[in-house]
Amino acid sequence: MAQTGFTPISNYYSATATNVPTAGNLVAGELAINTADGKIFYKDSSGVVQTIASKSATAGTYSSITTSNLTIGTTQLGAGNASIMKNRIINGAMVIDQRNAGASIAVADSNVYPIDRFLFRNATDGTATAQQSSTVPTGGGFVNSVVYTVGTADASLAAGQYARIAQVIEGYNFADLQWGTASAKTITISFWVRSSVTGTYSVTLYNSAADRGYAANYTISAANTWEQKTVTIAGDTSGTWLTTNGKGVTVNFGLGSGTDYQLSAGSWTATSNIPLASTTQTNLMATAGATFYITGVQLEVGSSATGFEYRQYGNELLLCQRYFFLATTGADQEFVNGFFYSATEYDAVLQLPVTLRTTSPTLVQTTGTDYYNVNKSGTLCRFTAWSGIARKGPNSLLLYLIGISGYTAGYAASTYSNNASAFVGISAEL
Repeated sequence: MAQTGFTPISNYYSATATNVPTAGNLVAGELAINTADGKIFYKDSSGVVQTIASKSATAGTYSSITTSNLTIGTTQLGAGNASIMKNRIINGAMVIDQRNAGASIAVADSNVYPIDRFLFRNATDGTATAQQSSTVPTGGGFVNSVVYTVGTADASLAAGQYARIAQVIEGYNFADLQWGTASAKTITISFWVRSSVTGTYSVTLYNSAADRGYAANYTISAANTWEQKTVTIAGDTSGTWLTTNGKGVTVNFGLGSGTDYQLSAGSWTATSNIPLASTTQTNLMATAGATFYITGVQLEVGSSATGFEYRQYGNELLLCQRYFFLATTGADQEFVNGFFYSATEYDAVLQLPVTLRTTSPTLVQTTGTDYYNVNKSGTLCRFTAWSGIARKGPNSLLLYLIGISGYTAGYAASTYSNNASAFVGISAEL
C-alpha cells in the first residue's frame, strides 16, 4: 500500500541516459533516479533540480554524494553534519554545573563558572550574578539555560570595562578547521537567547594571542522572548591558531564593552586588545535588573546550522571533567583514601575519571576551621585546608597535607569533608 504524500520514484525515471528530470515533471521535495547511469536527482523548494548522487559504472556503487543543496524538512545537510564531535562547544545545553549545583554566584572582575566550561566576567562598576536556570525555549528539547542578571547598573562603560560570557575551545578540538591556512573552514554558531533588553548584541572570536579577532552582530528583537540566532563566519586564513592543548579559539558573547575591547563587525582583523564586543554592542549593564539567558550553543563546521547535538549526560560530564573535576563538596563526604607518609605528612591519591587537559592543574578549595578530617581507626586529624597537589600519573593526583604531628608513617586512613561549605575541586581550565 502506497503511503499518503509519497510518489514512487519510478514515476520519474527513464532508461535513457540523457533523460534528466526537469522542473516540469518533478514535484518539490521528490526524488528521481536514472536507471541507465544511476544518477539521483532532487527538486528543491525553489524549483531547481539538483544532482545529489552519481554511480560508478565500474564498481556498481555510488562514488559521490552532494549534500550542499539537499534539504530535509527545514534542515540543510552540509559539511557540518558530522556524526561525531559536530558541536565543538562543551556543555552547550547548560546541563552540567559541578561547582554550584544551580546556586547563584556573584560575577565580578575574575573568571567564574556558573556552569561548566562557560566563564563569566564583569569588569564594570556595576554588579551582577549568574546561575543555571530552568527557563528554556519551548519545544527545543532543552531543560537548562544559564542566566546573567544585572544588580547595580553601570550606564556608561569606561574604555577598559566589559561584561562577557565565553568558552575557550581547546586546540586539539579545533585543529581540523585549519585556521591560519588557505584551507581554513567556515563555521556556523547557533544558539538560543532571551533578554529583557533588546538591541544589537555580538559574538566575537579570537585566537590565543588575541591578535586576530572577528565580531559578528545579531539582534534581540523582543524583550523576554526566546529567539534562535545563527552566525556564519568564514575561517581565518591568517594568524596563529593553536592546535595543541592550549587555547584554540575563544567564543565570546558580549554583554557590554568599552572602546578598548571593541571591534568593527564583519571581517577578520588584527587586534591589539582582546575583542569582546562589536562597536554597536548593547550595554546590558546599563539596566538594573536586566537579564540575559542563553542555551543551545553550538559551533559546527559548515555554512548552515543543523540541529543541536544532544549528548548523553555521562558523556557530557566526562567532557567537562577534563577541565574541572569536583572531588567533594558538603559535609560528611568521604572522597579519598591515603596514608601517613611520615609523622608530619598525610598523602592521598585522587583518581580522576579522565585525563586532565594539563599536567599542572590548580587546586580549588574552600578553607576554614575543621573543614576536613583524616580518620585513622577512629582518631581524627582535623585541618583547615590541603597543602597542595602533585601529579601522580596520567589519571591521578596526589593530595597532600603537611604540618600535622603525632602520627606514624605507613598507617592508612580515609579523608572526609567536614563542613557544609567544604569544597575541593581540580581545575585545568584554559
